[in-house]
Amino acid sequence: MKRREAIQQAALMMGVALSAPTLAGAMGRITNTGPSVSVSAGQEALLAEVADVIIPTTSTPGAKAAGAEKFIVRVMRDCYPKEDQEKFYAGLAKLDADSKTKFGKDFMALDTAQKNEMVKQTMTADKPFFLRMKELTTTGYFTSEIGATKALEYLPVPGQFDGCMPIKPGQKAWAL
Repeated sequence: MKRREAIQQAALMMGVALSAPTLAGAMGRITNTGPSVSVSAGQEALLAEVADVIIPTTSTPGAKAAGAEKFIVRVMRDCYPKEDQEKFYAGLAKLDADSKTKFGKDFMALDTAQKNEMVKQTMTADKPFFLRMKELTTTGYFTSEIGATKALEYLPVPGQFDGCMPIKPGQKAWAL
């Protein structure tokens, strides 16, 4: 199974396992009315780079092209309490600092292999950050226009509901 197909299948299975704030964010709800962490343009650009490692550009556009970082910033601001936001952005800063320590460069200046290595390291060193980043990236990607129309099978005007429709070999999963 190719990486893109594995991500698509994982995204479908995650539909049930999404955290409540991420699900609320995907539906456009605002559940955090308290204070929020300010996000700089540099942090947003770093989010885009990390998201693009999670869902890279292949035969379909990646997370960066879909603007997943904007979704992540919005959902973190609107749906997570300030303490969770601080932990998340601290994990992002740690990833960048670890990149400087290991390779002597910011994460954004690394080549693709080095970025992949740093993200793999983060998967074990800071699992809570990585899991939240992965969840937000896949949700942001597959709820974007690019993710729904280019990565998933999309039918703009569906016919009748058929809950048991067979998928042909090699066919993309259906966008919801």
